[in-house]
Amino acid sequence: MKAAARSFWAEWRDRVAASDPGLLRLAAGLRTVGAIALTLAVLSLLGAQVTHLVAGAIAAMVSTFSIREKQRGAQAVTLALGLPVALASVSLAALLSPHRLLGDVFFVLLIFCAVYGRRFGDRGTAFGLIAFQTYFLSLFVGATAATLPGLWGVIAVAFGCSAAARFLLVPQPPTAILQRLRQAFRARLAQLVDAQLNLFDAAPGGVEKALERVREGTARLHETALMIQGRLAEGTPDEETARLVQRRVADAEICAERLGLLLLTARSAERADTLTLHLPGAPFPASGRQPVREEATEVLRRDLRALSLLLRLPGAGGTGLAQVRNRLLGYREEENLPEASPAVQDVFRGIGEAARAVLGLRMALDGPQDESDDSPETARSREELDAEDAAIAGEDTAGSEAVTGLRRPTTRAAVQVAVGSSLAIIGGELLSTHRWYWAVLTCWIVFINTASTGEILVKGYRRLVGTVLGVIAGIGLAGAVGHHTWTAFAVVLLCVFAMFYTAPLSYTLMSFFVTAALGVLYTLLHTYSLSVLLLRVEETALGAACGIVAAALVLPVRTDRRTNDLLTTVLDRLTDVTEGALDQLSGGPPADLLERARDLDQALADLRAATQPLTHPVTPLRTRRDTARYVVALLETCAYHARSLAATAELLPTHPSIGADPRLRTVGQRILHNIGAVAAHVVGERDAAAVRTGPSIASLLKPGVLGAPRYGRVTDRVLRHLQRLDEAVVGLARPLEVPVSRPGH
Repeated sequence: MKAAARSFWAEWRDRVAASDPGLLRLAAGLRTVGAIALTLAVLSLLGAQVTHLVAGAIAAMVSTFSIREKQRGAQAVTLALGLPVALASVSLAALLSPHRLLGDVFFVLLIFCAVYGRRFGDRGTAFGLIAFQTYFLSLFVGATAATLPGLWGVIAVAFGCSAAARFLLVPQPPTAILQRLRQAFRARLAQLVDAQLNLFDAAPGGVEKALERVREGTARLHETALMIQGRLAEGTPDEETARLVQRRVADAEICAERLGLLLLTARSAERADTLTLHLPGAPFPASGRQPVREEATEVLRRDLRALSLLLRLPGAGGTGLAQVRNRLLGYREEENLPEASPAVQDVFRGIGEAARAVLGLRMALDGPQDESDDSPETARSREELDAEDAAIAGEDTAGSEAVTGLRRPTTRAAVQVAVGSSLAIIGGELLSTHRWYWAVLTCWIVFINTASTGEILVKGYRRLVGTVLGVIAGIGLAGAVGHHTWTAFAVVLLCVFAMFYTAPLSYTLMSFFVTAALGVLYTLLHTYSLSVLLLRVEETALGAACGIVAAALVLPVRTDRRTNDLLTTVLDRLTDVTEGALDQLSGGPPADLLERARDLDQALADLRAATQPLTHPVTPLRTRRDTARYVVALLETCAYHARSLAATAELLPTHPSIGADPRLRTVGQRILHNIGAVAAHVVGERDAAAVRTGPSIASLLKPGVLGAPRYGRVTDRVLRHLQRLDEAVVGLARPLEVPVSRPGH
């Protein structure tokens, strides 16, 4: 019974870790709710009136979510300096409230400065958020010069409670966050292995659904890997450890994706295309509809489950688990492979490499291990990993060219928001002289974390939908809560928690919970009515429209232009990784390929986010949507093969079965030329070269072609990655309308 309970809780913990990597959303919700609840408790003990309770709740929320630094010391400094910023902002709002025109002009200037402050990093962003939101707070509660002293005290209490919630109630040391992210990575990796096994066993009618789950699992694993990379500097004791963890995470991700491809191929009579794992709706290979049936597949299923078990029990010891690990690592040796078709044997090799990656993760994350039950194959794997760890060294990276003037994103956004807010103030006051600020708030919010007109349009649409649904919920909650103050505050706390927990997942849901909470707050302030909530919808629509107009007419950044800029960046990063990997695989000096691969992943993530307006379900431009999805999927395929080449190249100094091959530099020139040709076409160069096609990469290395002997298994793998990379880059030519030159032309 106890064993079953432990198994249930372990599985439940893994599911939570995988659904919320690092528990960042849960911590954000609990920290904000804790700060608000503590503020309400303190203020109620001091006998504060309802208006001050509402102001305290808003101030506590603002002072909590505005702080974005990762180091606790920096968080404390920003929170301490944010208090005088908040006091100054709320004071100016109260003093200028009788002077409508002067107050409006100052509000626009404040908005400009708040957005412009983002160029100064997390602290500048925090000060801007605090200044704007506390000015809004003053307007919301109707602060005047006479009520300022009491409001100062409320804000001071809110900031103090926010500090208590952050550092005492819900502390999040960087090392603890990284530890939870690592647990999430293991959980998502185990879930991906399970999904791959389900794909292998899927009946013909369930193949597409199983393949979609593998795609989702691959994307979620990559998302967690990027989150880990963003936390390594703060969560590890030194740069060497950070690079070691980064390397092991990258190895595990590559091995998992390769295992999925091998399983796809094992179900098919032809080699699966990497694009199948990256393009939603891509068809399963036509010859692979029927599951494979042979004796070795039962062993294969057993070993896939064993691999998942190794991931779910990273800290468990015992002879049984060691024997499982030894068996899986044994598949790295040819003599240990079961009798099976070549495709299924490749899957066993992939399981062996995945087991090695899991062992590397455990050694990097959990420290020294018990080696008493190691088999010779496991001992050799440990020796290889130890040698790689010793070879890891840091390398300085060059800075990028600074952008100045109106080309700087923060300056451009500040001007756009200032213009949009001016329009929102004018239009908002025509709708209501008392609650015009809702239009300004919406205009402000749609510009946060957006960089193009299309992104602002999508965000405004989502906020409007969430607001409309929130008004409906607010009507029901206001009627149910009535004027029961503490019940109403409890409902507000639930809405606030849901708002922060769902924010990274759905902006529409976040807007829904915000509006529902506001309906309850209006009840507490005795200003609730159906007309007020309907006015909230009108002001929201107006604010979104003003933001879209400002973005479209004032220093506009068209979605096409932004996506082209980001596409060029991705292609440049792809060139860096591919060229560096080819140079190292050909015998050149070692380079920091992991850092280059990380830059490629980040550039691709930025492009994926920027194409959301083009791929949104409501877009009327279906052809452009399909083209954008196809291009991003091809680039993800390119990135996978480039990462795999980089990972193999970094094994050269330490891996006994990998040697440099000077021929690779020659055969890779066509790929590098084609990437450059696509990039030149995207930026609009008139004399851009055409994409070249020709014989397969592998055929160029046949004996006698380049005057060199036949290659081995590792070089075979490198060639497969080069061939797939070559095909994917050439595949970009058609959707991007790049000219292609055929052999002999």
